[in-house]
Amino acid sequence: MPPPHPGPPSSSDGGREDGSGAYSTLLRTVLFGPDHGVAPPATPDRSSPLAGRSSSSSSSPSSSFSTPSRNIFRFKAEVPRYSLSAGFEDALPGFVSTPPKTLRKIPRSPYKVLDAPALQDDFYLNLVDWSSQNVLAVGLGNCVYLWNACSSKVTKLCDLGVDDGVCSVGWSQRGTHLAVGTSQGKVQIWDASRCRRIRAMEGHRLRVGALAWSSSVLSSGSRDKSILQRDIRAQEDFVSRLTGHKSEVCGLKWSYDNRELASGGNDNRLFVWNQHSTQPVLKYCDHTAAVKAIAWSPHLHGLLASGGGTADRCIRFWNTTTNSRLSCMDTGSQVCNLVWSKNVNELVTTHGYSQNQIIVWRYPIMSKLATLTGHTCRVLYLAISPDGQTIVTGAGDETLRFWNVFPSPKFQNTDSDIGARSLGRSHIR
Repeated sequence: MPPPHPGPPSSSDGGREDGSGAYSTLLRTVLFGPDHGVAPPATPDRSSPLAGRSSSSSSSPSSSFSTPSRNIFRFKAEVPRYSLSAGFEDALPGFVSTPPKTLRKIPRSPYKVLDAPALQDDFYLNLVDWSSQNVLAVGLGNCVYLWNACSSKVTKLCDLGVDDGVCSVGWSQRGTHLAVGTSQGKVQIWDASRCRRIRAMEGHRLRVGALAWSSSVLSSGSRDKSILQRDIRAQEDFVSRLTGHKSEVCGLKWSYDNRELASGGNDNRLFVWNQHSTQPVLKYCDHTAAVKAIAWSPHLHGLLASGGGTADRCIRFWNTTTNSRLSCMDTGSQVCNLVWSKNVNELVTTHGYSQNQIIVWRYPIMSKLATLTGHTCRVLYLAISPDGQTIVTGAGDETLRFWNVFPSPKFQNTDSDIGARSLGRSHIR
């Protein structure tokens, strides 16, 4: 409270001065707390046990017992988050507080790291996919593992044997069946809930590095330069063969309305096909390196993004409805993967040579919202969670890292509770 005046105030000024002083004090208490003006205690050092973290907690719980291989999923504790607006509600009768709007903060560290032994360092493969049932599929060597994001349960789905290897994995839209492309040119369909193979299909002469589902149609892209359209309801292994690429097909994505298929190849070409064509209906030849990163916008029909390899380094945007080139962004490094957020008009890209970074962009101005680092090799693999908030990245450093990058569909200026739990590092097998 302000010090008392030495003399009594006049009757005309006293009521106004006392009223404004009381109001100022009350407002100051609401905004800054009752201890405003009192020196706060010194903040304890983070390494001190008194700072809320025990010195013994830095060691992993799994270090107390031996495992056949190094850990893949281990958990790291995060610093608690506090809201500045907490306690403001109902502080003043009839006074509605409006906390200042702040930019969304994207954590710069992954909230979970999984060791993934034998995760291949091959730009042309697609070995990670996240299902609509919240199950992550990962191809490690000649095996496929499933990790349930709800229960953290790990299941070994299949082992292809020493003479074959996993080159791609892709979930059906319902998340019940998983397609597996192999190094021998075969495509297998697995019932994930029963861990049972229900079909094996041939047609390719070389490895199958790209897969994409459209309802009951599965598209597979191969090093033999072709794309096969497979209707899993039909008895034939494939119903049509798409030709046009002059080198390995390494990227495949169906549009959200299932009417257009985009394909990228090691011939630096980006093609667009319709449901019935066997030749590309649109051809884009602007990239100067392999096109693996492909993504359709969930916000605008016909908006397609693609990324080029080491010699190109660019993200390019296309309007397939008008067959027009929209814009180009030089990222400075190899573009390995690209995915749009379905919750906000943003996208994330993963990169290889030479910075191995992950970048979150705001579209269409293409401003960088965050640059995430941690992988020590090319970030070759990328998948997004079914709620659209979390991404998982994989690299040749044999790790999978989980990041909170996108807000919830009803975004407010609050932190997502995903990742705020105590999480860390563990392993798949």
